Amino acid sequence: MKRFSLPNFMLWAGLTFIYLPMLILVIYSFNHSPLPTVWGGFTLDWYAKLANDREILDGLALSLKVAFLSATASVVLGTLAAFTLVKYRRFSGRTLFSGMISAPLVMPEVIIGLSLLLMLVALQRSTGSSLFDRGLTTIWLGHLLLGMAYATVVVQARLGDLNPQLEEAAMDLGARPLQVFVLVTLPLILQALASAWLLTFSLSLDDVVVSAFLSGPGSTTMPLVIFSRARLGLNPSVNAVATVIIAVVAVGVTVGSLWIARAERRRAADIQAAQRTG
Repeated sequence: MKRFSLPNFMLWAGLTFIYLPMLILVIYSFNHSPLPTVWGGFTLDWYAKLANDREILDGLALSLKVAFLSATASVVLGTLAAFTLVKYRRFSGRTLFSGMISAPLVMPEVIIGLSLLLMLVALQRSTGSSLFDRGLTTIWLGHLLLGMAYATVVVQARLGDLNPQLEEAAMDLGARPLQVFVLVTLPLILQALASAWLLTFSLSLDDVVVSAFLSGPGSTTMPLVIFSRARLGLNPSVNAVATVIIAVVAVGVTVGSLWIARAERRRAADIQAAQRTG
């Protein structure tokens, strides 16, 4: 019989605290009763009604589109920012640049959303362009500002742990800086890039505060739809759409993890083969 271990207990208690509410949500998405606290039997009616709920479906489609675009752009810009901070220790304005990258991490989202709204309104009035109308583009810009900061932190931590001798060896063999980055650095930070993408995707998908400031008529994200319905009382159709999102995210994380693990095993096998032939 295993002895009681406080670290294991704390681990399982934390996992239970995080995932038990999700499990309950999934179970109650099949609840026949419209009351969220009363079990009325198993049913798939809420999923059938979800297929005809244009408000939630449109909000979900917009949220997924914004999350995909903001996560992708955040990883690209965050990687460039992290590479600059790690590889170039001294340059004019480095402290200011680092502070501006980290500011969204500690700044209240209300302040970020309000400041972005005022800036976009000023740009719209000065230019007269419809590009700054509140909608997909403005929401994407707000989520990009937040996501880039998180992506930079994740990628910067991985770049700081890399062995610089690997890149130096590639340059000694005649590789140019771009080739070194693509052929050596990029494969080594692939897991960090995937983690940063998943993190920023999740942050964008459930953002409410910034989206509330930057969304306009006809561009309501799914969290805003759910938040507005919560004032009148939620029904199991919201649990159904949440279950669909949990399933999609779980499949995506599983597939991504398997792909990264396979790539790491292949890279390790190539290194061992090169060492044997060398």
